[in-house]
Parts: sequence; structure tokens; C-alpha cells
Amino acid sequence: MFAGQDFDLLNIIRIVVDISLVAYVIYKAITIIRGTRAVQLVKGIAVILAVWFISSFFGLRTLQWIMGNSVTYGLLAIIIIFQPELRRALEQLGRGRLFGRASYVEEDETLKTIDAIMKSTKYMAKRRIGALISIERETGMNDYIETGISMDANITSELLINTFIPNTPLHDGAVVMRENKIAAAACYLPLSENPFISKELGTRHRAALGVSEVTDALTLAVSEETGSISITKNGDLHRDVDEETLRKMLEKDLMAENNSSSIWQWGGKKDG
Repeated sequence: MFAGQDFDLLNIIRIVVDISLVAYVIYKAITIIRGTRAVQLVKGIAVILAVWFISSFFGLRTLQWIMGNSVTYGLLAIIIIFQPELRRALEQLGRGRLFGRASYVEEDETLKTIDAIMKSTKYMAKRRIGALISIERETGMNDYIETGISMDANITSELLINTFIPNTPLHDGAVVMRENKIAAAACYLPLSENPFISKELGTRHRAALGVSEVTDALTLAVSEETGSISITKNGDLHRDVDEETLRKMLEKDLMAENNSSSIWQWGGKKDG
């Protein structure tokens, strides 16, 4: 009787360990793709699987056949689509970072970041120094970070100002921020193809609007022609934002990430 109980206990332990390992692998996979554009792709796959299940349950054979073939041939597509994320996971595994602790953004660090952005943009706007600053949020910006010069530096107003001083090695391009650090400078951002953008706007503003159309990044652009500050998010461009409104926007959006998501209220002059 006791031998049988020991066998059952071993089975229970084995099952618990098995489930725990699978759960941990899934958790780490989520942390790897979190902050990348792959999140949207995963959501799309989840929708396909849900439709497949529903079509099977209700006997919708044509739809079931389409979804079944999508899943069958989708494996190769997933490998191709998720190639950057797979490479990132293998690199982390090779560096021994797969089991590292997740990083957490502190509220006081976010306030320091906001202060640095405010001080630097005010300085550059007054002197008409062109600047482009993109702040990563939920959607990752690894593709754009890799186009620039890696920095991984603490954010200070002095560093931001020096980065965008004309005729310096890093002034041409965008600074991308991640978790209250400057991830990279001189980054290339995608240009918006919106035909309704004002002809007055140059490449810097088109890049700010373009990256907001494909990510949820918050992007600031300082015009070197007028010294005005513009800000973009979710495909919206707001021009001539004053200092008070800019701070409210940054605090509303960036501080909310430390607590819970909130509705973003815009101010300033909307364009595009």
C-alpha cells in the first residue's frame, strides 16, 4: 500500500514539475516578445486559433478547413516573421540572461526622465536646435534601435542636448529611450506616407509621425526652423505644444505606465 502511495506521490511531483517548467517557459517567452511588435502577431495567431476552435465546435467545415491549413502552413511563416525575436531569445540564452530578473521602472526615475526631456527640449527649442526623441512604450523598437549607435546611458538633459548639437556624430537621427535610459542615438525611424501632412513639415516630423503609426511610442520633435515642439502618438501629430502642456502630456502617459493604463489627453495644435 505504501509503495503505491509513493508511486502516486512521485507522479504528482512529476506532474507539478512538468507544469511548472512549461509555465515558466511560456512566461519567459512572453517576456521576450513583450515590448516588440511580435505582440500584435501573437494576438493575430490567437484570433486564428479561436476561430478554428469555434468552426470545429459548430461544424463549419469550410472555415475549419481554411483555419486548419492556415495553422499547418503557418509554422514556416511564424519562423520567418518571428526571426528577430528568435534571434534575440538565442542571444539572451547564450549570454545567460534568459533566467535574469525583469527590470522595473521606478516612478522617481520616470520623473527624472520627464525633467530631463523638459529641460533639454526647452533649451533646444530656444536655440532652434533640431531634435527627435522617441520613447518606447508597450510596442518594442528594437528594429529602430539597431539602426543607431547603442548607448544604454542614463538620461540627462546635458546628454540629450550634446547629442543633438549640429555637426556632431550623433545629431542626425533619433534618440530612442527605453526604461528611462537612452538605448541608442542616430536611429532611423520610418517616414509617414500620410498624404495629408502639411507641406511645411520636414523629414524630422514625418519620422515622428511615421513611428507613431507603427508603434505606440511617444515621440517629440523640435523644429530647427521655428523652434517649435511637436509630439506624436498613435498616428496623431500635435504641433506648437507649450511647456506646460508638454509636461502634462508626458506625466499623463509615462507615469501611467507605472500604475495602470489611462486615456491619453492631447493638447496643442493638431495636424495630420
